[in-house]
Amino acid sequence: MKIDTQDYGSVVVVSLDGEFDLDSVEMFARSLEPLVVQYDKGIVLDLSNVPFIDSKGLESLLWLRDKCLTVGSQMKLAGLDDNCSRILEITRLDKSFDCYEELASAVRSYA
Repeated sequence: MKIDTQDYGSVVVVSLDGEFDLDSVEMFARSLEPLVVQYDKGIVLDLSNVPFIDSKGLESLLWLRDKCLTVGSQMKLAGLDDNCSRILEITRLDKSFDCYEELASAVRSYA
């Protein structure tokens, strides 16, 4: 998986590209942990290029959400495709995250 970041002041957009699975969770945690403290409003995860999320990927999303909450910020998801949306629904995690169809809407929601 590839991870890119874009700074929007007090919010950062993190774009993931590739399957979010066991092979990528360690890199995800290493890359995202410092961002949680740096961006006081929060993080938007752009998942528009993520075709699949396994159980370890879901655990990482929950870890990041909880990490953000401990410092008083938020995490939002954007661009989930039908497959990933369905995975969140099946696992009943869809209610655990603020999800947006459009990346721009997710970023604007912090204003």
